[in-house]
Amino acid sequence: MAGLRPPPGDRGPGGRHSSVKGTRLALVIGLAGALILVAVILSPMLLISLPSFISGGGTSVDCEDDTQVEEVSDSGSSDIPGDYLELYKKHGKKIGVQWNILAAVGKRETDHGRSDLPGVKNGTNHAGAAGPMQFLISTWGGKARIAMSSDFNGYASDGDGDGVGDVYNPADAILGAAKMLKRNGAPENVRRALFVYNRAWWYVDQVVEIARKYGKSGEVKVPPQASEECDDPLIEAAPSDVVAKILKYALDQRGKPYLWGGTGPDAFDCSGVIYAAYRAAGLVIPRTTFVQWPFGVKVQEGEEQPGDLVFFNSGPGTSANNPGHVGLVVSKGKMLEARCRLCGPIKVTSYQARTNRVGFTRPLQNPDVLEQLKKLRNPSL
Repeated sequence: MAGLRPPPGDRGPGGRHSSVKGTRLALVIGLAGALILVAVILSPMLLISLPSFISGGGTSVDCEDDTQVEEVSDSGSSDIPGDYLELYKKHGKKIGVQWNILAAVGKRETDHGRSDLPGVKNGTNHAGAAGPMQFLISTWGGKARIAMSSDFNGYASDGDGDGVGDVYNPADAILGAAKMLKRNGAPENVRRALFVYNRAWWYVDQVVEIARKYGKSGEVKVPPQASEECDDPLIEAAPSDVVAKILKYALDQRGKPYLWGGTGPDAFDCSGVIYAAYRAAGLVIPRTTFVQWPFGVKVQEGEEQPGDLVFFNSGPGTSANNPGHVGLVVSKGKMLEARCRLCGPIKVTSYQARTNRVGFTRPLQNPDVLEQLKKLRNPSL
């Protein structure tokens, strides 16, 4: 049962790198010329050894890696209705979540919508959950059917393009479940995401076992981490359109250099890129890390979501109560950061591996930002 915490409710200048291009010299005079020739011969090797953020890097990423489209086992084909299987695969691929995990949730919750228990096809069960993926109505957005043009906080989704997020519609419910799992750690930490979905480790074990049986390999595969060539799943999983705009701008700044005090468009510091990303979404937040820290509403670790800020103790002059570095959460465990002049360009990194992390905040819940959001939604106010 998806009984979880509902989320609160332009691309900037290009940030891609050009490849480094070597230039060969043709001066061969005696021993000096021979040395130059050796250097020229070796230069491609030197270029290959350069970090990918300089050379533009390395192997291209296949956004449709076959780990995202695990083949269906015979038992999966015989057990999953065809229309449901198509939806699990379609929305799993779109959001970046294993389709067989989605299918296993659908099986465990309602036998892919075939259950006649209360709350599956209409109404709610004793806990207030509804639909084939068993969302709490409060988590879906407050009511079972929501016009997607309306203002709501929740996981309501329009999976069939009819403009309505209907918790009883398999297309909508499966897309909502994919977003929820993605937001809470899938595909990399799928067990944690499933625990958030239903807060019981026995439930997690059961779902994972079903998922293994549905996949032909007998495994729950982990797709490659989304790269700058594969941003769409991150954007699709954003809690709101506003957060999607923030992420789109921020992710497009990768590859640009760090500059202390920089707010773009060509260079940024850690708080500057976040400030600029929020401005791209029509919102104004404080400019510096020291003021951004008290500005946002504090978020418990494990409850952070895309668009939130993660703060760090960065050494002398900073502390747990006065952090000196900040990153923008783009997915569970991952942040976009402009770290320092010698740390390379702006990029997506892991915040979970950092021992100096001091906390998370949500600027979107600051009263000033809530007022700005109201004006964005209704300019006549």
